[in-house]
Amino acid sequence: QVQLVESGGGLVQAGGSLRLSCAASGRTFSNYHMGWFRQAPGKEREFVAVISRSDGSTIYADSVKGRYTISRDNAKNTVYLQMNSLKSEDTAVYYCAAGPIMGIPFMIDYWGKGTQVTVSS
Repeated sequence: QVQLVESGGGLVQAGGSLRLSCAASGRTFSNYHMGWFRQAPGKEREFVAVISRSDGSTIYADSVKGRYTISRDNAKNTVYLQMNSLKSEDTAVYYCAAGPIMGIPFMIDYWGKGTQVTVSS
């Protein structure tokens, strides 16, 4: 089992920035590729970004490319999502996820419980 706990969400004005963190515990963090997803009210959960477990390669959704950066620190068992130039449409619950295979669609073994990000216009 891997437990994932997100933090760093909150209320921010449009154009602002937030940094989300996801702390992992349990099985070896470095064995998993790590991703972020989000779900806005009334919408399906959607892919945001993924980072590989070893070489740092990344994939982003077109909607966040150039504004968001995913990174990880295997020594701290933590994955991050730096979000810049936030827009009202970025408002959602953001979920951390761990999966065994790098790629899109990102296959998920474990989910976190999410952290709310609200962008005011």
